[in-house]
Amino acid sequence: MDERAMIDLQALPLSLTLPSCLVGGLLLGFIYFRALRLTADLIVGHGNPLFALALALGRLALLGIGFYVAVLMGALALLAALAGVLVAKFVMVRFVRKVGT
Repeated sequence: MDERAMIDLQALPLSLTLPSCLVGGLLLGFIYFRALRLTADLIVGHGNPLFALALALGRLALLGIGFYVAVLMGALALLAALAGVLVAKFVMVRFVRKVGT
């Protein structure tokens, strides 16, 4: 068995790939939007601009890496990860609206 066949993520069954990508997307989404909230609070509250920049770059890098791993698993896995991020966004916006009002 050569090394490319050993790391082929598309060879995993869909019954394992799609739920794991959905949960991974949810986790990515919650982390991304929580970091976005912290960045906005730092900017509005005149916090440390270098920390805000590091948070912005970190959340973008994390999202990019997560989607790259999903791309390696195939198109359906990427869609599942994207769905997870969008659900996390919906939940976070709902939570902020409930707490804010």
